[in-house]
Amino acid sequence: MNNSLTLTPILEDSNKQTHDKNLVNIKQIIVLCAELFLALPLGFILLQFNIGGIAWIFGGIIAGAVVFQSCRVLYEHTPKLNRAARKIGMVLVGLAIGFSNAHANLNNVASGIPVFALLTIFMLVSGSIIGYIYSRISKTNILTAMLATVPGGVGVMSSIAADYGKNVTLVALVQVIRVTSVVLLIPMLARASVIGNSVNQQSTSLNIALFSLQASDITFLLLALLLTFVVINFAVLCKIPAAHFFSALLVGMSFNTLVNVLPFVSDVDFMPPRIINILGQLLLGVTIGEYWGEKPNLGKKSIAYALICCGMTLLAGIFAALLAWELTPWDWLTCLLVTAPGGSAEMILVALSLNHNVEIVTAGHLMRLLAINCSLPLWIFLFRRFDNM
Repeated sequence: MNNSLTLTPILEDSNKQTHDKNLVNIKQIIVLCAELFLALPLGFILLQFNIGGIAWIFGGIIAGAVVFQSCRVLYEHTPKLNRAARKIGMVLVGLAIGFSNAHANLNNVASGIPVFALLTIFMLVSGSIIGYIYSRISKTNILTAMLATVPGGVGVMSSIAADYGKNVTLVALVQVIRVTSVVLLIPMLARASVIGNSVNQQSTSLNIALFSLQASDITFLLLALLLTFVVINFAVLCKIPAAHFFSALLVGMSFNTLVNVLPFVSDVDFMPPRIINILGQLLLGVTIGEYWGEKPNLGKKSIAYALICCGMTLLAGIFAALLAWELTPWDWLTCLLVTAPGGSAEMILVALSLNHNVEIVTAGHLMRLLAINCSLPLWIFLFRRFDNM
């Protein structure tokens, strides 16, 4: 009897926690649906301004910020950041990029590996210098400054800052400004670099057959998603950096080859419908917008220092592009997209929308992502030692 009385409050507390968690998940789904419903028409509108396929990300950014701010102002409720949405967006975008790279000429990529390595080292060194300068002018510790300035992703850097008890808000602010600046500015510079209107028309024309799929295509799409899910789980177990993006990219590049090996199929050249790419871009965009909508009021000095830091990071990217231009036969647009500091998936999407050396841009960003994520433990160890000196 006493045992049952003792267990009753524990069970009630457990049920309440489960109910609260379910309620939060339902609210997140509602918020995400509202963001997507707003982002889709915004993307169509932005396409009319001839800014290319990247318009879907812009629409998502606006929608994410507007919906989050509306929840805060109208309902006095700040939703939780939907990190699962970004992972799904990375998977869908990774698949689209992978399938587009399936027939790429890998000879160009192989010959550029030494240059990719040099550019990666240049960006890491310049990022460390920028982080040190930012720590001095903002009067913050070196670890926080480095986590804020390294182009390694908003969610990852913010999570590490939280794990080590650093200023998560400051890290997220600088990272969000950097990602947003790159996503907004680099596509504009890229489109200004394109000569002629043929590429523009190709990237902005709407394919009305967004959802047209045959029965076999649906089967292949589901099979690709299932295979991606399996590879992601394996990559997570192996602690591979950016597992969702890398896994989807690998599946997309190898899917048709693997399927054609099967004895009961032949000559399969499957390409996911365009809606997969669009939905992935929308999800990437809304998650960036959510960070802006969630941001609390910060001091003018904090924002000014963050802008200075991001300006230096963009300048470092331009210097890296000049270096690549001198060392390679690549044109300026390719160099610019390869060395853009962060927003790797977004920059690859710009190359994809312009149909411009997608394999080179993909290889450059993947090498830098791997180098940054694999070297993070060493950087964190060194920065913590510097803070204790």
